[in-house]
Amino acid sequence: MELCAKDLRGEGFLDPARAATRLEGLPGTPEIWVPLLRKVADPDLAVLQALRLHEAAPDLLERVITEGGDRLARLLALLGGSAWWGDYLIAEPSRAERLWVEPGQARQALLRAVDADPASLSPIAGPTRNGDDLRRAYREVLLDLVADDLARGNPSAYMPEVGSRLAELADAALEAALALARRDIDPELRVDFAIIAMGKCGAQELNYMSDVDVLYVVGAKDGVEEREAVEIGTRLAAMAAQACSGSGAEQPLWTIDANLRPEGRNGALVRTLESYESYWNKWAQSWEFQALLKARCAAGDLELGNKFHAVAAQYVWTAAGRPGFVENARAMRRRVEENIPRREVDRDLKLGRGGLRDVEFTVQLLQLVHGRSDESLRVRSTIDALEALRAGGYIARKDADELEECYRFLRSVEHRAQIAKMHRTHLIPASTHEVRVIGRSLDLDAFFDTEAFISQLERVRTRVRELHEEVFYRPIIQATAGLSPDVAALDEEGARARLEAIGYIDPNGAFSHISALTRGTSRRAMIQRHLLPVFISWLADGADPDLGLLSFRALSEQIGDSHWYLALLRDSGVAASRLCQMLPNSKWVAEALSNRPEAIAWLDSDRELEAPDPQALKGEAASLIDRHANPEDAASRVRAVRSRELLRAAMSDLHSAISPRRPAISDATDAALLGALAIASREDEERHGRVRAEVGLIAMGRYGGRESSYASDADVIACHRSAGEASEAEAAESATAIVNRVKALLGSVTTQMSISVDFGLRPEGRSGPMTRTPHSYADYYGKWASTWERQALLRARPIAGPEPLLEEMMVLIDSIRYGSPVTKEELKEIRLLKARMESERLPRGAEPERHVKLGRGGLSDVEWVVQLLQLRYGPECPVMRTTSTLDALRALRESGRISFEDASTLEDAWSLASRIRAGNVLTSGRMSGVKLDILPRDLRDLKSLARALGYRAGHEGDVEEDWMRCARRARKVMDRLFWE
Repeated sequence: MELCAKDLRGEGFLDPARAATRLEGLPGTPEIWVPLLRKVADPDLAVLQALRLHEAAPDLLERVITEGGDRLARLLALLGGSAWWGDYLIAEPSRAERLWVEPGQARQALLRAVDADPASLSPIAGPTRNGDDLRRAYREVLLDLVADDLARGNPSAYMPEVGSRLAELADAALEAALALARRDIDPELRVDFAIIAMGKCGAQELNYMSDVDVLYVVGAKDGVEEREAVEIGTRLAAMAAQACSGSGAEQPLWTIDANLRPEGRNGALVRTLESYESYWNKWAQSWEFQALLKARCAAGDLELGNKFHAVAAQYVWTAAGRPGFVENARAMRRRVEENIPRREVDRDLKLGRGGLRDVEFTVQLLQLVHGRSDESLRVRSTIDALEALRAGGYIARKDADELEECYRFLRSVEHRAQIAKMHRTHLIPASTHEVRVIGRSLDLDAFFDTEAFISQLERVRTRVRELHEEVFYRPIIQATAGLSPDVAALDEEGARARLEAIGYIDPNGAFSHISALTRGTSRRAMIQRHLLPVFISWLADGADPDLGLLSFRALSEQIGDSHWYLALLRDSGVAASRLCQMLPNSKWVAEALSNRPEAIAWLDSDRELEAPDPQALKGEAASLIDRHANPEDAASRVRAVRSRELLRAAMSDLHSAISPRRPAISDATDAALLGALAIASREDEERHGRVRAEVGLIAMGRYGGRESSYASDADVIACHRSAGEASEAEAAESATAIVNRVKALLGSVTTQMSISVDFGLRPEGRSGPMTRTPHSYADYYGKWASTWERQALLRARPIAGPEPLLEEMMVLIDSIRYGSPVTKEELKEIRLLKARMESERLPRGAEPERHVKLGRGGLSDVEWVVQLLQLRYGPECPVMRTTSTLDALRALRESGRISFEDASTLEDAWSLASRIRAGNVLTSGRMSGVKLDILPRDLRDLKSLARALGYRAGHEGDVEEDWMRCARRARKVMDRLFWE
């Protein structure tokens, strides 16, 4: 076969001409070599190294080709994956024979290399052996591992086995090094000595060229004092390290790093177990316990090593309860990242953004926090820990799978970066060619060029960072860390005592709820077992923890099997805490969520709690009507839109301590009325076979001012005119039927909240016709209307109906309310009516100073002052012409009609009164009754209200003080502005 340089370029060679020349110098035909070289990481390097090996041992490659099998493929994978290992074979070609010989168990191989007995519990090396013998044997075993790794088709899948085998090999090297040290320092075995692996070696997920982190522990035997034992142990540690890492004819294996020991570089190299325990009790920092999570006896006295682990575990699995543990862990992760040299930050696979440390810190934090009460999390390796966290429900399956996939990929990249030259690095190479080689070695099909590999690497790192930030900074982790172990474990006796101590009135009942929620082995029960210890503490911050827990149980039993619900509460940064803020403070929200549990998902985002655009709501209502021909069905769906938006407003209110004004409530009512009007009009058209009347609806009262509260009626007046050839009588008949049907459609009792549409403000009140033409309104207001009716029109706002009809009606209304300044007689009539209201309308038995609507300084006082001033100044000052009380107050202040102080006083009283009324609805769950307008006197009700209004625990009395002060000041302003 004649080799063509163009063909070789297609096989992955970057220098095909030179490769063709080199191939000619190899034994066999190109048909043998090219298909195998195509599959290696660096075909150019592989053919060069093969040629050099052939020149060093001419018969070797011929024999490999003759013997067949996968021998040549395995050899080329090594030569094309690592220049260092190619040089290793070329320097001594006989080493290649070990590529096809199973090396056996690493500990036995390395101990035999130093003439130590592998069967001995404390092996001692032979007299003629040294560290070079150890290092040669280490690399002979490592050669087989490297070849296995490079020849694999899926390095990410094989990565855990690589880490485990490397740790096993490191353990063997430490044991053999200790055997050499014993021979020269303690052949009589006067001390027990153990080497404790830490970090990746301890977790048995070691890299090819990582430092091997260790601690040393020594124990004195009979007749040996502690001081002498420590001295012997220190010499053993130093000599063992020398055998692995010191000077010699063979290159060092890796650095043995003992800097994780107490006091770091300044601390004693070797300690007794008692000395470690004393340090951990007095001086250790949180990160030192996090490091001990990976501790494992790697070499030496196994009994002593296991004792060390048992004692250390007591500190590891209580560390999360230390003050500031979570904050310290997060701060340490930030410091690590900040200390990366700027020129390396984008290339650092280990410490950089989206790197290995992001995965490891995330996993370890979850382990340490939840592992206090769940022993299944007490594992060392990152992948094992991810599996345990996934199985225990501490992290979503999808997130765990992604983290594991990304972690395997990043570790495989790190391995390939180290194998090439067998040097310690965590950086992506700067060389484009080296990056290309790494990509090809991982997946030849997926990463056929550098750009494809870099793109995947960036995707992985971005996703790792996203998952790290989502999980690592969850509030529930910090909250769980602050729990006592018995509560975290939901220990019955400890939990009952804790429940009573933090404010549950019925701890037995509360614990029965907890038991019901956590019983069984389902994933739902597992997730709730680690959510509930935090939830019961968060719920206890509310006014009625028992109510909160009961409501949570009801919700969970209703939708707990929905895949998103518990995952949201576990994974969201805010949803769980917000839900626990609302449930113990609001019966209204708890009941509303039981009808619309999917609304819990809104708690995850501030945007979801924002009110939608009013026009979007009207469009949604219109669309629903078009899709549903049945009137009751269509009306129910329109009401559902309003119910949904009231719930959204309520949740937003409880999150932000209740706003005095929620225009979204009125906007949702607008959409419902618009929909009901369309339904009723469609029905009337179908009944008569034609449109006989056009109907318009005008909002009045607080609804007209877009200042409705949760229990507010929808005050409305209706107008109409005839359509087509219909007579006035026919139009009036149809319009009346339509208006009554609107009221019925929205007022019927269903699972959706009803709307009380009140037409009582129409001319002649309940005795007058339900609807009039604009001409009839003009005639009535011109001849018969009282001053209070002119005053009521100050709040009139068009909401539904044909635009021309509404415009005609609003022109009429404007001419009445702002056509001329209020006269002295009208002022007198307004004041007389207000005085009569104060003496007659206050409910029997109500305390005037606690009635926030009709009491002195309440809503009525403020609104009557504002409306009187609007009537006085509105005709000449257009800025006063607003239906909103607050907007009118601000206009009066900015126009100089009243002082800044007076406006602020009236606004404060109006706002607090409105918040109290809304709070009464949300906390009690009642939508009607005189108590909604009264500041509660009962301490339990007052506590709930105060918490909903944002007052801290123990400050319930501040609500009363604030209201009395605001009302008193507002009444003084009202007396001065209204009566004088």
